[in-house]
Amino acid sequence: MKLAILTGVTALLLIVFIFELLRRRQLREKYAVLWLVVGLLTLPFGFFPESVNDVARHLGVKNGASLVLFSAVVFLLMVCIHLSWEASQLEDETRTLAEEVALIRTELREMKQDLADVKRQQAEIGPTHPDFPLQREGDRVHDH
Repeated sequence: MKLAILTGVTALLLIVFIFELLRRRQLREKYAVLWLVVGLLTLPFGFFPESVNDVARHLGVKNGASLVLFSAVVFLLMVCIHLSWEASQLEDETRTLAEEVALIRTELREMKQDLADVKRQQAEIGPTHPDFPLQREGDRVHDH
């Protein structure tokens, strides 16, 4: 009987903890739903332990403990597969973003070099050369 009470209390604590994580925005809703379902499914079995054996017998399993263990293993296997899929998606996205950042950095470096070249040419030619009209602060430079 003590295990049944512990199971029920644990299920209640799990539900409260999930809601707290949601409130703090530390857990996304799609994962919270999964863990709330686990807590809500565990809750009645904790307070009514014989119901596990009844469900097991109804499904043709000899005892409730075997059903709970099998269900837990299948559930955790599914969670692992889902998280592996999510990690794969994130790796692909990270790789794409890293490539885009590298291209942007290269473009920025080239633009800085072009600007430095133009400034150097302006300094060599001087401010009175007809190709480089004298510019005042605030004048806009237009590309042709």
